[in-house]
Parts: sequence; C-alpha cells; structure tokens
Amino acid sequence: MRKLKNSELDRLSLDSFKAAKKTPLIIVLDNIRSLNNIGSVFRTSDAFLIEKIYLCGITATPPHKDIHKTALGSTETVDWEYVKDTLELVEKLKVEGVKICAIEQVENATMLNDFNPESHTKYALIFGNEVKGVAQKVVSASDVVIEIPQYGTKHSLNISVSCGVVIWDVYSKLKPQN
Repeated sequence: MRKLKNSELDRLSLDSFKAAKKTPLIIVLDNIRSLNNIGSVFRTSDAFLIEKIYLCGITATPPHKDIHKTALGSTETVDWEYVKDTLELVEKLKVEGVKICAIEQVENATMLNDFNPESHTKYALIFGNEVKGVAQKVVSASDVVIEIPQYGTKHSLNISVSCGVVIWDVYSKLKPQN
C-alpha cells in the first residue's frame, strides 16, 4: 500500500463545499474555553459537511491564531455564527423544528449506540464546557440527552474527541438516508 498524496484525495474546493448538500446537523458549542478545541470542532465539521456551528457564551470566534492552528482553514468553509445565550438559541432552533440533543451524562440518558436519528429531521448537537459540561438549563430544554458510553476510570472525554465520536456516529446513521 502507498499513502495517497493530498492531490489524490479528491477534496472539494471552497465553492464546491459551499454548494454541497449538507448533513442535517448543527453543532452548538456551549461556553468552550479552549481555542484548540474550537478549531478541532471546525475541522471535524468540515469533514462531515456539517450545516452550521453556533459558538455560544465564552466560546471564542474566528479569526484567531489558536483556532486557526487546529481548524486549518475550515473556519472559511463551515458556516458559523456567534450567539451569546445558548438557551435562547435552543428555543429558537426548537421553533424551527430542529431536534435538540445535548451530549452529556444525565439520569436516563440515551446511549449513543442506542440513538437512532429520524430521517428528514435536522438535529442540533450541543457540546459543553470542558469543566462544567452543558449548562443544566440547556440540558433541561433538550429533546434528548445522548451519552457516549465509557468503560474506563475517567469521567469524560475531551470535547473535541466527544464531538468527533458523536458526529461520526450520527453521520453514519444518517448517511444512507441522505
């Protein structure tokens, strides 16, 4: 086997990316502290044609060198918007018919492997602060709370890792329906 060169990867141009049919997923970052985590979420969102990212609360916005370092230009491809209050955004998205999914550890959470997204439904996946997680008021307003099963000694995953795991899982379940 031979590693492929970047020129052989058949990636979309910026214009083609903007025109491409997007995965019906919105990513909401609720008070993320690390600019590297933000950049990583942009890069993952680019990889899976995510519709939009909302940056909320203290979450930093592009342009910023530390976001750019991990985003590698994906802040130019993925649509994004800053919204100060995550709960207000959640209420607005619900009115628009978007299903709200907080990614968190709560009583009676739906395990990610048991989550079955409905076809022709748009989802917002909410990822929370590195220390405090998704704000309780946002969890309470969510339609479903999804938990990533974990079997080791640690209580959580890094937010950028959580985002990659959840986006891939939901994308792979939606892909046949796109």
